[in-house]
Amino acid sequence: MTQQWHPDPEPIETNDTATIAVGTGLWAIALVALLIFPPAPENSWWIWTCVTGVGFGFFGMWFVHRLRR
Repeated sequence: MTQQWHPDPEPIETNDTATIAVGTGLWAIALVALLIFPPAPENSWWIWTCVTGVGFGFFGMWFVHRLRR
């Protein structure tokens, strides 16, 4: 039995900058929380994970903005 061919659906338009901004904001909130309530010394890498998340978020917003021009 053969399946019928269906055309691919059209891509969905999204607001990529807003999505990245929300994720960056969540990383920033986590960073502030970890700076207020520091983790145990063996878990200090959590802070650097949040810093990296914020950094990549700003890079992502710049990159998406550059692609849309």
